[in-house]
Amino acid sequence: MHEISIAENLKELVLEAAEKAHLSRVSRITVCFGQMVQIVPDIFRFAFSECVRDTMAMGAELDIEIIPVKIKCRNCMEELTIQSDLFMCGNCESDDIEIIEGKELFVKSIEGE
Repeated sequence: MHEISIAENLKELVLEAAEKAHLSRVSRITVCFGQMVQIVPDIFRFAFSECVRDTMAMGAELDIEIIPVKIKCRNCMEELTIQSDLFMCGNCESDDIEIIEGKELFVKSIEGE
């Protein structure tokens, strides 16, 4: 369950950013996860809420955006979003692909007062 370690790291990033911005309270956080990170949103929300208990981010709304897997075929150069577990080009059916999106993990925004 890697959600706990990611939630702990997110807490540190959020609190550091909030302190630098002189916020007294964090009200909303938007986090983006590539589909390949395989986060279970409900588990992550719970883990994060436990990590930020008794901090300025306690009770903050957590928005999670999932970025789909996007590939580029090295054979026909087509860029496609993967809709299944088969990592192959839907255009020419080659498996010589490069993953260009879907492995990301980043904080998109932090809001507070």
